[in-house]
Amino acid sequence: MTGSADSASGGVPGGPTDGIGTLVLAGTPIGDPADAPPRLAAELGRADIVAAEDTRRLRRLAQALGASVGGRVVSYFEGNESARTPELADALDGGARVLLVTDAGMPSVSDPGYRLVAAAVERGVRVTAVPGPSAVLTALALSGLPVDRFCFEGFLPRKAGERLARLREAAEERRTLVYFEAPHRLADALAAMAEAFGPERRAAVCRELTKTYEEVRRGPLAELAAWAADGVRGEITVVVEGAPERDPADLDDGELVRRVRAREEAGERRKEAIAAVAADTGVPKRRVFDAVVAAKHAPGA
Repeated sequence: MTGSADSASGGVPGGPTDGIGTLVLAGTPIGDPADAPPRLAAELGRADIVAAEDTRRLRRLAQALGASVGGRVVSYFEGNESARTPELADALDGGARVLLVTDAGMPSVSDPGYRLVAAAVERGVRVTAVPGPSAVLTALALSGLPVDRFCFEGFLPRKAGERLARLREAAEERRTLVYFEAPHRLADALAAMAEAFGPERRAAVCRELTKTYEEVRRGPLAELAAWAADGVRGEITVVVEGAPERDPADLDDGELVRRVRAREEAGERRKEAIAAVAADTGVPKRRVFDAVVAAKHAPGA
């Protein structure tokens, strides 16, 4: 995402100069402004510096909340995150209270924030949070899929080959998987999931959560991919059922070889891939090794 320019000229201002400051990570609505945490308005008025992914969107949110922004507002988005982090960290060292907000949801979750948190922790600065809405947790709750254990995978790679390799790497993950995806890439992503996880694996596409046109579409991956082929709009979160537990006796050598190759395509060395497949499946490492060797020397290999 891109952000707007700073609301005022100059660099990042320092705050109070006595003592160590505080970094506050604040959740923002993922759709309905009424979902903003009550403490957000107070923090907007209290902060010496408000670092926002999009300063114009922040101003609109503050207006919707009837909140006053007491400190300076600076942009903090993907394009300037690396350069701006040291300046904000210096301000924290000087005693400033820095409030970090992104366009929607919690900072650092597929949004800017991690670098600043890491810098603050390294300097011994206090880091706290104003919990708020989360697209990940909202989608999980609405999906109808198991939520006792889950993995958040963020955005998939844009290139088809890299995307498929990433998905194949997760094909045997038993925990429920959560992905973010751009609407114009959704159909391709779902088709790749159907190829990597199997067309019958259950999933849910959650679109425009908490907004006027909220929609949750549930079904097998192949069915969802066909639906998305006609075009889908809005903010998208995809929840995918984890892999079913399988008896090692049910795995043939071809399946073992496929899993090893998927890990190799994802960048693992063959030795590491064989060991990982053996550990994941419960199949003896020697059997996995022999299957890979046999496949290598098979006619047409």
